[in-house]
Amino acid sequence: MDYNAAANRVIELRKLLNQYSYDYYVLDRPTVPDSEYDKLLRELQEIENTYPDLITPDSPTQRVGGEPLSGFAKVVHDIPMLSLANAFNEADLRDFDRRVREAVGDSYEYVCELKIDGLAISLKYEDGLFVQGSTRGDGTIGEDITANLRTVRSIPLRLNEPVTIEARGECYMPKKSFEALNRIKEENGEEPFANPRNAAAGSLRQLDPKIAASRNLDTFIYAIGDTNGLNILTHSEGLDFLERLGLKVNKERRKCRDIGEVLQYIAEWTEKRPNLPYEIDGIVIKVNNYAQQAALGTTVKSPRWAIAFKFPAEEVVTKLTGIEVKVGRTGVVTPTAILEPVRVAGTTVQRATLHNEDLIREKDIRIGDYVVVKKAGDIIPEVVRPIVERRNGNEQEFFMPTHCPDCGSELVRLEDEVALRCINPNCPAQIREGLIHFVSRDAMNIEGLGEKVISQLFRHELIHDVADIYRLKKEELLQLERMGEKSVSNLLAAIEASKDNSLEKLLFGLGIRHVGAKAAKILAQQFGTMERLSGATREELEAIPDIGEKMADSIAAYFENEEAEALIRELKELGVNMAYKGPKPADADQLESPFAGKTVVLTGKLSQMTRNEAKEKLEALGASVTGSVSKKTDLVIAGEDAGSKLTKAEQLGIEIWDEASFLEHLKS
Repeated sequence: MDYNAAANRVIELRKLLNQYSYDYYVLDRPTVPDSEYDKLLRELQEIENTYPDLITPDSPTQRVGGEPLSGFAKVVHDIPMLSLANAFNEADLRDFDRRVREAVGDSYEYVCELKIDGLAISLKYEDGLFVQGSTRGDGTIGEDITANLRTVRSIPLRLNEPVTIEARGECYMPKKSFEALNRIKEENGEEPFANPRNAAAGSLRQLDPKIAASRNLDTFIYAIGDTNGLNILTHSEGLDFLERLGLKVNKERRKCRDIGEVLQYIAEWTEKRPNLPYEIDGIVIKVNNYAQQAALGTTVKSPRWAIAFKFPAEEVVTKLTGIEVKVGRTGVVTPTAILEPVRVAGTTVQRATLHNEDLIREKDIRIGDYVVVKKAGDIIPEVVRPIVERRNGNEQEFFMPTHCPDCGSELVRLEDEVALRCINPNCPAQIREGLIHFVSRDAMNIEGLGEKVISQLFRHELIHDVADIYRLKKEELLQLERMGEKSVSNLLAAIEASKDNSLEKLLFGLGIRHVGAKAAKILAQQFGTMERLSGATREELEAIPDIGEKMADSIAAYFENEEAEALIRELKELGVNMAYKGPKPADADQLESPFAGKTVVLTGKLSQMTRNEAKEKLEALGASVTGSVSKKTDLVIAGEDAGSKLTKAEQLGIEIWDEASFLEHLKS
């Protein structure tokens, strides 16, 4: 076969193979036997081997290949991937409906969709070609898992139309794939996955794409990241558009005229749920009209135009074999039930919360009781009640300790609190838990420093406070169990990278009482630097929206503490960033900025900074940075090799700057 004939045959084969894949993996309606698909794929591979320059990124032969990755790069989402607020009963849903009605009037409708129990993903296409896939992460920053998502057969490598778009959805493991995977793990003497969601998440975070490919993952796409310029007015139209592009959208979605129809849909799928080939943990309800969504807006964490109804918790019976107490980072001593392993809500449960001593007394829970355990989705398992009639007289009453199980200090109950506390600031349990909190995802997000590694470092006295994390040496770490050359290098790189985190990550990580992730971000935005925040008065703190008297007192007291002052000084000397790096609320600088209130699109390669750095600078000066060009775009900043976005901007007559102009305006 000569080159021209080969080129034509390649086009024909790819068209056939893509159609057969779509029929099988998206429509679930195979049109040819597997043997026919395999024969055509082998023919395509042979031609591409003969003529390597005919290989393209969207070829069916390129789904799996390449060397294992050394790690996952970070991805900043153009528009945050917010989580949904939850509803647990009809009253919660009617409350949501009332808020929608009060905001947009009586004319609206909902779209109901099955809530797939998987991992949220973002898929980016440029001119129809799949170029990047990432995890949700913390909603603002995710991880680049493009190589693994390319192996998922229901994700097209090229769309049916040459559009530039971000599609958002859920990657999941079908029940059959999950059962087959766990059979293999058990045969190999390995620990099976607890549930399909954990299995899907674990598969997508494999550094070797061939492992992800072997796990038979699937997807459902449920939203468009940015609808600007698409001439789509409703969510249901958006889903139809995504389907037309060749993406897999769940067929069980339904438009509902009112909350009554929403409740009917929920009742229907509560009953049908066990028969689905995949796990769902609820129903998502969204206001259909995009303009009404915009009018409703969002909170820091979730959109006001959508809510997730979570299915009622599952309850099972098992035996409570013991009660352990654990000291948390704030000194609160919490009892935990040790259970005979039992399957509930898709997970094997061996531990459950008992909250506090008063609850144990009130419910008369005893060691040796058969108890009812409840769990819903991600919620921590809870002991609901003992089954008193199954007692045989051997059950034992439980008493909370009078002294801390870790440091031996006397436990106290503070005024107006039900919890017992260890108030020894040098309690090793509190220090260890504080270290675990500091490195957690919502705080400094140091990958590789999980609970086990922190406990090991603490046990070997390599760390005593969070500053010691930044003093760890390679030779010290190599002496530890399960610490090889590569894992130590990766860990030290992650620790070094965390120094550049924005201020709110550090504030949350420090564990200041009453300061959660949201409050940390508000404080960082308001004050800008650790120095300004540490010098703020109680009155200045209380004047900030969402910062009440109790929190203001706690923040001021923290910064008045000499040990806290010394720790912050140490962290600064070790190179940890002490300034806020994200977009700030409108202030005088923004009002004077040439970017204030403008919608800006970045395209092409910048030489003086990364696109993410440029995005942060623009947002700090009051701009809204989006991923696509539309009539609403005010300015396009074009670097080298700018493509379709630049062309579209020229067609629409939008103002265009090169990098030099952009840098000049940044100085002004």
